[in-house]
Amino acid sequence: MIKIYHLSTCGTCKKILERLSPPASAQVQDIKKTRITGEQLDEMRALAGSYEALFSRKSQKYRPMGLHERALGEEDYRQLILDEYSFLKRPVVIAGKQIFVGNAEKTVEAAVQTIQKA
Repeated sequence: MIKIYHLSTCGTCKKILERLSPPASAQVQDIKKTRITGEQLDEMRALAGSYEALFSRKSQKYRPMGLHERALGEEDYRQLILDEYSFLKRPVVIAGKQIFVGNAEKTVEAAVQTIQKA
């Protein structure tokens, strides 16, 4: 099963989604229209190793909320991502037991290769 969490208003996510060319059977979720659930986030964390690995410090809300001045723990990261979709590092691609988080070229290429093999 392939699951992709993205933001449809993000140009980078749009380009990556086109590049991934997911099969029709893939579950593709726009996190702005359909918020991620605690269960979905916990599944991502189990594969990624931590909530921090899923957290985006590039969110436009990170600095204005003063988060750069706080020591955040795992529960903080979890709650922030659930409260504000822009804190999820995007896109997140889950293919079986593998997870690909973010838009780094190596990450995207690995996701593309994995999806093509599926």
